[in-house]
Amino acid sequence: MVPMPALSESERARLKDSAFAYVDSLGRRRLPIHDVAHVRNALARFEQVSFEDDAARERAREKLLRAAAKFGVAPIGFLGGQLEKERTAAQIRSRAAEMARWPRGSVTFVLSDIEGSTKILRRLGDGYAAVLRDVRALIRKQVKSAGGFEVDARADEYFAAFARPARALGAAIAIQRALARQSWPEHDAVRVRIGLHSGRSSLTESGYVGIAVHTAARVCDAGHGGQILVSSAALLALGEQAAITFRTLGRYHLEGLAEPEELSQVVADGLADEFPKLRARLARARRTSGAR
Repeated sequence: MVPMPALSESERARLKDSAFAYVDSLGRRRLPIHDVAHVRNALARFEQVSFEDDAARERAREKLLRAAAKFGVAPIGFLGGQLEKERTAAQIRSRAAEMARWPRGSVTFVLSDIEGSTKILRRLGDGYAAVLRDVRALIRKQVKSAGGFEVDARADEYFAAFARPARALGAAIAIQRALARQSWPEHDAVRVRIGLHSGRSSLTESGYVGIAVHTAARVCDAGHGGQILVSSAALLALGEQAAITFRTLGRYHLEGLAEPEELSQVVADGLADEFPKLRARLARARRTSGAR
């Protein structure tokens, strides 16, 4: 950090307001810029100052840059930091605008996960980045076409939200069909497992929060590549679907959930039909009240 140049109280008092980059509404003066040393110090300390509003901050910034030009101080690091901050602010505004369009109330969540991603990564090395990019592009295309919203995409997982359950199911089926058609010339087919769950959750600045999100992830985890699993809540929300059936697989203990979850597999043209046992522990059948 640039050390603060010595400036006595009497010297400070003799300076005009124009010798400071920022004078607040109460007359308090910040960031002296009357010589080279203080301009450099002001450039280094600018982000530490609390401005009254964005307009005041912008006026101080422009005044500081004029002083830097006057004294021949190149504000390279300062400008780079300002540009980065502006980019970050723009990204935050863009994210907030997008989140404002996300569904609220009862939402159907779709979560996908690339099967055997670690094995693929070990085999392909740096080439895995291209595979992940292609898979994400394919998923994004189908989610957007179905009217869904991307919530998050990290590592080999992809998380989307839909206001309409049927649209969510349509996107999941379209993703699996598109992946099945995709040519992977340098390696075996890449497959994703997909889980659907419908429920209510809170939408905060960081995204959706609640047990419904956790349930969607656990439903996805239980499946296999090429498979689409739906929770009991999603099945109820979907109702009857033309040309699509749901194969009941039973009740399973899913990590972190208090009660076993009834899972069903989506059966439709263009989807694989046979899979190994689910990657979850099957719950015992409920005993009827008359059982002894």
